Amino acid sequence: MKILRYTDPDFAAAVTAACRTSSLFDPVIEERVRAVIREVQTRGDDAVRELTERFDGVKLTDLRLAAPRTSKLRKAIAVANRNIAAFARRGLPKPWTMRNAQGATVGEKFDPIRRVGIYIPGGKAPLASTALMTITLAKVAGCPEIVACTPSTNPDLLYAIKVAGATEMYRVGGAQAIAAMAFGTATIKRCLKVFGPGNAYVTAAKKLLFGQVAVDLLAGPSEVLILADDTARPDFIVADMLAQAEHGTGEERVWLVTTSRRILDAVRVESAVAVLARDLAQAVAITNQFAPEHLEIMTKNPRAVARKITTAGAIFLGPWSPTVVGDYLAGPSHTLPTGGAGAAVPGLTVDQFLRRTSLIEYTPAALRKSLPTLEAFAEVEGLTAHGASARIRCR
Repeated sequence: MKILRYTDPDFAAAVTAACRTSSLFDPVIEERVRAVIREVQTRGDDAVRELTERFDGVKLTDLRLAAPRTSKLRKAIAVANRNIAAFARRGLPKPWTMRNAQGATVGEKFDPIRRVGIYIPGGKAPLASTALMTITLAKVAGCPEIVACTPSTNPDLLYAIKVAGATEMYRVGGAQAIAAMAFGTATIKRCLKVFGPGNAYVTAAKKLLFGQVAVDLLAGPSEVLILADDTARPDFIVADMLAQAEHGTGEERVWLVTTSRRILDAVRVESAVAVLARDLAQAVAITNQFAPEHLEIMTKNPRAVARKITTAGAIFLGPWSPTVVGDYLAGPSHTLPTGGAGAAVPGLTVDQFLRRTSLIEYTPAALRKSLPTLEAFAEVEGLTAHGASARIRCR
């Protein structure tokens, strides 16, 4: 475990280096993904089948998937889904209106995106939780068409996809799945927005196809930072750090930021980075610099500390809130920003499945009151027809 101490002469530079992420975008991977995208764009289903056989060793006759009627995870899926749906419903924005200074009515309305695509990774583990943490939000938002693509045929995952609310399921993985949802094929109709995590190839496809299709966020390897003072339990810290490293890609990022030498001496986790801060204020500043995906606060008065954190993807308060509860059960989506993106980008929320539309309604009186301002802007910008389009209504 690498240890950085505030007494080190190069401490600030070392902290900056420790939170610097490797690029999500490998040029070699991007070139391979470009070729996949071209194939799917031009050859549709035939390309999807050939690429699936080439990359996954699976020969498909039908891209469609059917879900089983039940699962050994049935009860766990039901419990988690209730929490996730309830949390999403609380986050639904409501339409609103107001009067502006000239007396016009302005406001916003929110409509579900008509057709969304959601990618569920296959990999080593059947990520049934990811199906719930993405598809359920689309269902609560009211999206009428919810497409799920996954390379997995694990029955528990497929059952979770069905319970969460997918209207279509396809056995397609990798960059070809993202391309199929972005362009559409004979089998998979084009989606308007694509969601979901994935490996480097999936992430590269989402980046390259942005503009052709809307995307949620570009997530990289998983991260956890534990902010601890002398009240924290070292065994809890080690358990949570090991849980994060368990994802197994070798790219996970695990940090401990502490004000306690006792904690620093007691915690040893291979491949992690531990930072000894001068005081809690410095520890908070370093945590905000890291902008971690998951932040666990194991200090006195964790709520007060959380108010000072402005960059984390999700914050877990106190010793009884391990990251695993957010991974599976708590309610908020576990699809979160990584690589420092949390400083500007939120995790996945229900409103990202909605379109926001402005509403503007003027009366004759409100338009007349606005005319001098409209004419002033039109004159300065040299757009005389703009001014005339208001003036003709005020004669």
